[in-house]
Amino acid sequence: MDIARYSIDKPVNVWLMVVILLLGGIIAMTNIGRLEDPEFTIKQVKVYTSYSGAGAEKVEREITEPLEIAIQQMPQLKKLTSISSPALSEITVEVKSNYDSNELPQIWDELRKRLRDAATSLPTGAQDPVVFDDFGDVYGLYYALSAPDFTTSELREFARLIRRDLLTTEGVAKVTVSGVQTEQIVAYVNPYQLAGLGISFPDLTSLFEDNLRPFNGGRVLVDEKNVRLIVERAPDKIKEISNLSLVIPGTNRSIRVSDVATLKLEPADIQSQLIRYNGEEALTVSVSALSNVNIVDVGTRVNAKVDHLLNTLPLGITLTPIYDQASVVDESVDGFIANLVMSVVVVTLTLCLFMGWRSGVVVGMVLLVTVLGTILIMWLMDIQLQRISLGAMVIAMGMLVDNAIVVAEGMMLRMATGASAKDAASFIVKRTQWPLLGATVIGIAAFSGIGLSDDATGEFLYSLFAVVLVSLMMSWVLAVTLVPVLGELVFRKGVKQTDGDEPTLLQRWFTKTLTGALKLRWVTMAVLFVITAVAYGSFGMVKQGFFPPSNAPLFFVHYWGPQDRDIRATEKIIKEAEERILAQENVTAVTTIIGQGADRFTLTYAPKSANENYGFFMVRVNELENIPAVQEKLSGLLDNIDLDANFYQERMQFGPGSGAKLEARFSGPDAEVLRTLAEEAKGMMLADGNIKDIRHNWREKGVAINTQYDNYNAGIAGVSHSDFSQTVQYASSGLRLGSVQDGDYAYSIVAKMGHPDDTAIQSVRESQVWSSQQRQYVPFTQVSSGLDIVTEELRIHRKDRLRTITVEAEPGDNETAAKAFARIRPQIEAMDIPAGYALEWGGEFESSSDAQAALGAGLPVGFLVMFIISVLLFGHARQPLIIWLVVPMAIVGVVTGLLSTNMPFGFMSLLGFLSLFGMLIKNAIVLIEEIDLQIEEGLEIKKAIVEATLSRLRPVTLAALTTILGMAPLLFDAFFADMAVTIMGGLTFATILTLIAVPVLYSILFKVSYRKAS
Repeated sequence: MDIARYSIDKPVNVWLMVVILLLGGIIAMTNIGRLEDPEFTIKQVKVYTSYSGAGAEKVEREITEPLEIAIQQMPQLKKLTSISSPALSEITVEVKSNYDSNELPQIWDELRKRLRDAATSLPTGAQDPVVFDDFGDVYGLYYALSAPDFTTSELREFARLIRRDLLTTEGVAKVTVSGVQTEQIVAYVNPYQLAGLGISFPDLTSLFEDNLRPFNGGRVLVDEKNVRLIVERAPDKIKEISNLSLVIPGTNRSIRVSDVATLKLEPADIQSQLIRYNGEEALTVSVSALSNVNIVDVGTRVNAKVDHLLNTLPLGITLTPIYDQASVVDESVDGFIANLVMSVVVVTLTLCLFMGWRSGVVVGMVLLVTVLGTILIMWLMDIQLQRISLGAMVIAMGMLVDNAIVVAEGMMLRMATGASAKDAASFIVKRTQWPLLGATVIGIAAFSGIGLSDDATGEFLYSLFAVVLVSLMMSWVLAVTLVPVLGELVFRKGVKQTDGDEPTLLQRWFTKTLTGALKLRWVTMAVLFVITAVAYGSFGMVKQGFFPPSNAPLFFVHYWGPQDRDIRATEKIIKEAEERILAQENVTAVTTIIGQGADRFTLTYAPKSANENYGFFMVRVNELENIPAVQEKLSGLLDNIDLDANFYQERMQFGPGSGAKLEARFSGPDAEVLRTLAEEAKGMMLADGNIKDIRHNWREKGVAINTQYDNYNAGIAGVSHSDFSQTVQYASSGLRLGSVQDGDYAYSIVAKMGHPDDTAIQSVRESQVWSSQQRQYVPFTQVSSGLDIVTEELRIHRKDRLRTITVEAEPGDNETAAKAFARIRPQIEAMDIPAGYALEWGGEFESSSDAQAALGAGLPVGFLVMFIISVLLFGHARQPLIIWLVVPMAIVGVVTGLLSTNMPFGFMSLLGFLSLFGMLIKNAIVLIEEIDLQIEEGLEIKKAIVEATLSRLRPVTLAALTTILGMAPLLFDAFFADMAVTIMGGLTFATILTLIAVPVLYSILFKVSYRKAS
């Protein structure tokens, strides 16, 4: 079919397509979803199992191990990690990455079923396992709620009202409130008075259970109506409990609870989490959006609702954004669109300058329609504007203009010789449509391994492949349809569109250079091979990276105290550190979280598990470039606050959160051997001098007091293990007697010993133990062998059912993780590791290796497709061989560009490198096809090589120039900078390869000598 002739004969069809793409693209631009990162499912859940009173080793042996055995049988399982700590087992289950989000609910249901079956064999006292499958939810709208002039209960009520109203906002999926301080009703009991009356703790527990549960008053029939009888309770909970009566055993007298106890409403001693914002106590309100929505629109609606709520609540309440993903996305997408528009303008102006305004207008118009049409298709395919999809448009930009340039250039030159627009368009389109289509498909195939992969990388990068596919195919369609129509309107028959008939200075210089290279073809190829070999050898000098630091003006400070540190002691130290951070110039806000990490406010942040000795600071500065200076000042200010602790700082990253950048994992059965290996590895890292923030995840052992229950004497006294345990709790942290409900909040009732002057150990030693069998109190010392101080493990980590200790560290301030890893790796791998123990590497090395392995797994299929197409296009072996001999040489420009700019070769650079293959192969295909066509038309092979290459000089050079200039704005974008350098440097040298190496290789393989006289 003569596509060009049909397009010119039926221009209405082409213009209809253009109008649809332009208007549809404009409409799509205003309605398309906007996100910070592509939607990505974190395929992990947490399984929590409580086992009160058990130490970490007992939890590991009796809870974690049997549950892991049950979970390990799941065929979907990828990785199993766990932390066993006193009274709690925390298991992280990660399934294989080829399962998508639609399959996960069924997998989690299967997990719950296996856990229910396994729970029947757990020891008495263990709670049923709880599956927390919201672990991967991202709360992109993250607020701090503070009300310094109000009580804890009032702040809790304000948070409840705000959460209730935000949940009704369109586009909101979940709203979570964190940091609510737990309150309890404490009964301070005089132990001697209680013992004298013979009242036991079980008696008090029964009293509360019988009086504080909801009561049904029944119903009566009155005048044929059902009338409910209400048994109301007193509105004052403390007064109600104080007035409860208890009969003294063995008498007919009764006493009130207030006669033996003083009741107070107090915050719980041990809070699970404490939150502060800018030095004030606060809560966090976290909002997640529904999938496939525009987060910017959701953020606008949520912020409007917040403003309305604050106007209805009392003065003094503030709800301040900690992280507003909506504004981040809006700013980044708008900035990126501005860069995209600038790129289109730069490309168009460049084409006008070098091809003349007529050709520039034609190609620029095609580029505009292609970009808007791509956005329309993205909208219809439900692909949002986010980092990866926008980056794909820039990656494809270099190949988008090439198709149009080839057709426009050929049509323009043909018309200059006197051909009509229809004949010129028909000739050039027929001549180039299949080579251009094949080259376009090859460019797409370079990314097929990414987008068609069924693992996590494929899910994250699917939009990259989809956008490249849509934009490149659209560029080919428009090149063979719209360019002829526009050319008929713009180009002039019999008039050369650019300079005169004489060759330009560039063309004369290039002809002379090419002829010289062809005459010295073996020398030329030797030089190119040597340069390529040097580039490959120099690649080791290029900094290696994974994902760059985020351009958000945020950084994190982590605090780790000794593992047995109480959260109340941690809070004191954190407050002092908070003051020092807030006092720093350029710091605008500090969010402080004690006891665990923040909610997952962005996909790339991995929150830390609950830990009383942990503190987290999210520090916001006024400008991104001020972060290093602030971090440097804080390094000296924070370390001396607590010499037993470890402060370390972390930049917020693009890409997945992977914890420490350097991780060495030792696995084996014995905890002491593992600790010895970890300490040896830590010593090597400390001796390095540059590596910093060195620690391991088992941390320090803790101190425990064994109360030594005496089975023999306790049996004689009739004291059960339960009686003994209740007394120990009562004399220390408090014994829970029951709970009372107040609205949607339940207050625990806790009994504590009413002797505040006694030390904790003295209170335990001098306490009285209730004998449930003899119904009397006996001294604690009668049923205990004495108090004994012991050490114990507090956090036992396991990976795939093996005990695993991880040494964690960060690279020095002025080096990449890869550089530090390359330096320390041989030292640690040279350690003498006993039989039965193993070393493996985690951190950025593991994350980067996994991502590259997943990427590499799909690449062979893509390259096979590219090779097959290149063979089918020519039907011979030598032409494709030329192309594939040239492709590896593109690394020269990549290495040169990265070394000259001191940029790392990261994951985005790798994607840019892949796009180079498509650009280089595409140009080579069109050039070789042109040589073959000119030979078929009767031109001597020696002249055909030169003339065909000369005819491709301007299209190839302009395509490269426009791509390089279009990439320039991305040099200032932290996420895309290294990719832009890779493409710009690589494409510069790839252009030389296309115009010099391809014709030289053609002359070698086809045995065409230029030394002989013509």
